[in-house]
Amino acid sequence: MHNLDLNLTQISKIEGKASCAVKIRSGRVEDVKFSISEYKRFYTQAIRGKDILALPQLTARICGTCSNAHLLCAIKAVEDALGVTPSSQTVLLRKLLNYGLIIRDHALHLYVFVLPDLFEKDSILDFDENNPLEHKFLDAAFKVKAAGNKLGIAVGGRSVHAPFAAVGGFTRLPDPLEISSVRENLTSVRKEITDLIDFFYTNDRSLIRKDLLFSGLIDKEYSFLYGQIHQSSGKVQSEENFGHHLEHVIIPYSHASGYKFRGRIYMVGALARLNLAKDKLHPKTIASVKKYIKIFPSENIYHNNLAQAIEILHAVDSATDLIDKLQIVAEKPVIAPRKEGIGLGVIEAPRGTLYYRLQVDSFGKIKTGQIVVPTGQNQIGIEASIRQYLTDNIAKIKDREDMENSIETIVRAFDPCMSCASHFLKFKYV
Repeated sequence: MHNLDLNLTQISKIEGKASCAVKIRSGRVEDVKFSISEYKRFYTQAIRGKDILALPQLTARICGTCSNAHLLCAIKAVEDALGVTPSSQTVLLRKLLNYGLIIRDHALHLYVFVLPDLFEKDSILDFDENNPLEHKFLDAAFKVKAAGNKLGIAVGGRSVHAPFAAVGGFTRLPDPLEISSVRENLTSVRKEITDLIDFFYTNDRSLIRKDLLFSGLIDKEYSFLYGQIHQSSGKVQSEENFGHHLEHVIIPYSHASGYKFRGRIYMVGALARLNLAKDKLHPKTIASVKKYIKIFPSENIYHNNLAQAIEILHAVDSATDLIDKLQIVAEKPVIAPRKEGIGLGVIEAPRGTLYYRLQVDSFGKIKTGQIVVPTGQNQIGIEASIRQYLTDNIAKIKDREDMENSIETIVRAFDPCMSCASHFLKFKYV
């Protein structure tokens, strides 16, 4: 590894495209460039002039993986702009819809994209069904993911791009019998989830980042949808002020803007949330994971995987509780006014804090919009983590394949949108 140039040029089967270039000279890491190479789809321009009530279903199309996070965040911003207050039943159903997303999305990332790394497999499809441990996790992958899908379908109409969630309420309310069936699915996968938690606790890697600030939207029930912005520095502020502290960073070699928080590199996502609010997890979850949550707060970015596994259990336990309390009653449709205003929406998407800011004219048309997604906020931290790892371990790296695999696992630990693939990186050596 005396002199080496690595240039990522082609990625397939991911949500967008990314690239990574590494330059090593005389055994020293001279340059690392992690960039999101196909990110800007100009949604903030495309929504200008659109009716504000159409916005949630439009921006849900930003992502095919966590579309319901965009849907719920956009609804929150629209209601804030128009002064609409959802009913308690609507709030409960939105929480259920989001818990379905958390279960499904985290399960996809952990079982399908991360576990193969730990089993030294290229893909989950390479798991050996005759190997008891590999068979167990292969079977669990489909069961846990299905439980999240079924919850999303029962509440929102589909597990992605849910058609029933709308400004002010739901266009169709769930079938109580279907919800009851979903509850059985949720409780049936707890053992699979606790096994997953234990596996990540015992087997994951380590990369300590002492310079990272952790940030997340936290409330007393760890709902992902409400609360105040907490940082590991100890500062707390209202969600309305979140955007004021974001420092927009232009990355010349990336199509996506990066962000710093008050000038600091920060991380959003499951690790940040567990670091800030492990005591807010569902009591049943805490009782089941006492051994594991002792390691939080953690500066090991790979513990983002463990944190996601714990959040799956929290989502299952929280959703089960909400279903037990659910008494569905018919509600009249909300007639949203058309008026000038500014609307803010902040939620915790699976990958971290999602931020919407909308400016609306007196006819209910969108004048301007700002959308800040978790992957953009983590982008600078991903690059810095790759650089730190290579700098600290350059003498220990066995060969090019070892370097490639290490970089891939670092990127996947952050769970960016581009991680929706069994292979993240393909390097071309020059």
